[in-house]
This record gives sequence, C-alpha cells and structure tokens, in this order.
Amino acid sequence: MQLPILSILVFFPVLGILLLLFLDRKNHKVLKGATFVIAVLEFLFSLPLWFGFDSRTAAMQFVERYHWLPQYGISYYVGLDGFSLLLVLLTTFLTPLCVLATWEDIQTRVKEFMICLLFLMSGMIGVFVSLDLFLFYVFWEVMLIPMYLLIGVWGNPARRVYAAIKFFLYTMFGSLLMLVAILVLYFYHGKVTGTYTFDLLKMYGLNIPFHMQFWMFLAFGLAFAIKVPMFPFHTWLPDAHTEAPTVGSVILAAVLLKMGTYGFLRFNMPLFPQAAYYFVPLFSILALIGIIYGALVSMVQKDLKRLIAFSSVSHLGFVMLGLFTFNVQGVQGGLIQMINHGLSTGALFLIVGMIYERRHTRMIADFGGLSTPMPVYATIFMIVTLSSIGLPGLNGFVGEFLILLGTFKVNKLYATLGATGVIFAACYMLWMFQRVMFGEVTNEKNKNLKDLSAREIAIFVPLLLFIVWIGVYPSTFLNKTEATTANFCTLMAKAKETTVAFDTQHTAFTTQHSALKTQNSKGVAR
Repeated sequence: MQLPILSILVFFPVLGILLLLFLDRKNHKVLKGATFVIAVLEFLFSLPLWFGFDSRTAAMQFVERYHWLPQYGISYYVGLDGFSLLLVLLTTFLTPLCVLATWEDIQTRVKEFMICLLFLMSGMIGVFVSLDLFLFYVFWEVMLIPMYLLIGVWGNPARRVYAAIKFFLYTMFGSLLMLVAILVLYFYHGKVTGTYTFDLLKMYGLNIPFHMQFWMFLAFGLAFAIKVPMFPFHTWLPDAHTEAPTVGSVILAAVLLKMGTYGFLRFNMPLFPQAAYYFVPLFSILALIGIIYGALVSMVQKDLKRLIAFSSVSHLGFVMLGLFTFNVQGVQGGLIQMINHGLSTGALFLIVGMIYERRHTRMIADFGGLSTPMPVYATIFMIVTLSSIGLPGLNGFVGEFLILLGTFKVNKLYATLGATGVIFAACYMLWMFQRVMFGEVTNEKNKNLKDLSAREIAIFVPLLLFIVWIGVYPSTFLNKTEATTANFCTLMAKAKETTVAFDTQHTAFTTQHSALKTQNSKGVAR
C-alpha cells in the first residue's frame, strides 16, 4: 500500500498546531523550537516526493482519492506532477528557515504567530496538490486567513490593518469570480456528460465552446492575475510587503505569488486552451509592462522593502511572459524562474529584515558603508543581489535565459522588450547595493552594527547552496519538469491547430457571406 505522502504533508502542520496549543505561551523558545522541529519534519517528509518522482512520465503521481461528498461529485483528490513538485518542495524547504528568522523578530503573541505559520503552510501545499476544483477552492480560501492575520496583527503598526484588508479584498474579489466559473464548469460537465463532478482531470477532456472559454478564462485569469500580481492588479503588493513582518514578506514573495502563476498553468491554459491562445497578445503585453514598469518604479524607491516588492512585479512579469509562449523553453523557464524568485527574493527580504532588527529603519538614505562593520552580511547580500539580476553562474540567469529564448521563438519584439528588464534590474539592484554597502559610514549608528550571528548565517547557507546549484547545474531541476512541460506544450499545440482551423473556416464563411450580401445588394439595385 502506498504511503499517503501528500496527505501527510497537508495535515501534519495541523497536527503540529494541536501540539502548540498545549505549550506554555510565555515560553517563546519552546514554542519556536517546537515549530522549527515540526517544519523540519515536514521538509523531511517531502523528500520522498523528489526521490520517488518518475520524471519520465507526465501522469499524476502519488495520487490519493477518497469520496468526500459523492452525491455532489466532490472528492478529496490530490496528486503531483512536474508543475507542482518543485513548488511543494520550495514551500517545505523555506518554512523551517522562516521559523529560524522569527527568533529575534517575533516577540509578541508568539504562539498565535506559529499557529498561523503552520496553518498557512498546510493551505499552500493543499493548493499545489489539489486535483478537485472544490478542494482547490477550499485550500485557496483557507490560505487567505493566516496571511491576513500575519500582516494585520504582526505587521508595521502604522498601516498594517490597511494593508491586510487591501490584500484580503483584492484576493477575495478575484476568488468569487473564480468560484462562479468553477460552478459553470461543474454544471456544463454534467449537462454534456451526465456526470456532475469537480474532477479537474475529467474537466480537461471537455470540449468547451469558445464563447464560454472566453468568459471563464477571464474569470479564472483575474483571480490568478491578482495573485501573481500582474499589472495593473499589483497595487496591493507593495503595501502588503511593506507592512508585513519579515517572515510574512518572505512567504508572500516566495510561495503565495506563485499560486497565481501556477493557477494559469494548472487551470486556465489546459481548461480553456483556445481562449488562452486568443489572449496571448494581451497577457504578453501586460507581462512586458509589468517587467519594465516594475523595474522603473523600483529604481526610485527609498524604502528597501518597497524596492524589492516592485522588483517582484518585474520578475513575475518574466514568468508570465515565458508561460504564454506555450513552448518548452519558455514554460520551463517560467517554472524554474518561479523557484529562482522564491529563493532570491525570499533571501532579499530576510536580508532587509535582519538589518531592520539592528537599525529599525528600512530607508536607503539611513545606511551607507555597511560592508565595513558587517563584511559577512555584505558578502551574502552581494551574492543574492547578483542572483536577482541574473548573473551567469547563479540561478536567476537560467530562468531569464530560457524565458527570453522561448519568447524569441514566437515574437522577437517581445523578447527584445523583455530583455530591457534585465538591464533595468541591474541598474536598480546594483545602485541600491552601492548606496547601502559602500561609501563612508555616514551615520554613527551604523559604525557599531553587529555582523550576522551563527543562526542568521545558517538561514542563508541552504539558500545560497541552491542559488549556486541551479545556476551551475540546472538540469537537476529542469529534468523533473521536462515530461510534464512537453505534454502541456503538445496539448496546447493541438488546441492551436483547432483554433487556426476554426479561424480559417470562420474567415471563409465571413468572406462568402460578404460576397452574397454584395450580390444581393447589386440585384436589388437593378
């Protein structure tokens, strides 16, 4: 009998929450230590997914299915393929590091914070493994609650409630439209096949008319575009990042934003392939605007956190540009860039959080010359900065190169415009690094800052390991997604052929209809 690994990963954090309930809320070290052990065990439980995953097949693996509400076609149905494997492992990998990062940062309502963190972890993994649309929607909504609390309770006192409500309202608005589209799919499947089900894989086989695909693609797409976030639905992100505690920003950037890009891959594109091709110009242009706009706005930011937040808009624009190429290079580039962004941007937020703990400011103007009192900090900051701008040999380069390669194959202009984002990224990241790290130590408070502790260095070591590993030998990770990506691109190519045939027939019909109208008009005139 197969061990239910995915169910263990989804519900083990919930069991951890039950343990925390019995611990003394005043003993912060015990609470944090217990949460760290739970998170490490969760990561260890996820390792069999990597070693047991068959990269030769695009089929779902580690599948579990149990009847939940069979009279309504609802099942507890989970599984994993190349698209979700890396994202699940990214989630389990980062959570223990996030717990370590709370050691000095979180000192109030520690028990509640740790409960929210574990609850959020459970919801995120549930989103990535759900193969039942109803189950997916439940996890999608459940995940909002702990993130809302992390921002609203432990964020910056000045504007945390505003940022939390803005995050919740934006996401909830998109989610409600997605729920309507899920119900439309459910009833349409029942009408066509006689079977009412929320089974995602069965939905893939539906032959949905284009006019329905058009509106349902927009309904799903708005929910995912807000989560990415794509321009112009990005305005909640800088506020959420700025006001959230450090760990909240790390999880938001590294994992939660990927739910939007993952949603396009798992739901929008395979469910509504003809509409996906129809919307390629729109989404590609929005992605390019996001790349350039995010970079230019990052360049003028005075707050380190806001700078990194707007850089996420730019980097995730790259991901969306790659996904909408519908070729292996672009889609694999988008997938690996999701992981790269999680590692690099998550590390950047940790870097900002650590200096904030020492100086209680994030304003770039308040720093300068930090490389003198903090050489280890400066070295790690430099590596992560170079990773973020896509230096060859580090992880960011691999994703951006594959995305631009895939984009160049379908549209040279899009690839050229996208490449400008790489140049802008180098400008704003290196300028920021120069202002913070080099020059004279102009502020007396900066002269006696302590360098990174052993705990803080331990947080960055595994992040740097993967930043270099992906940059030097990306095949380790690309091979895991190759079969799934190839199958996805083949299915999308077939949909394109159908779309082209339909367009050809429609054009011929329109031409014939116009000719008949012209003949009839001449006949009437005579």
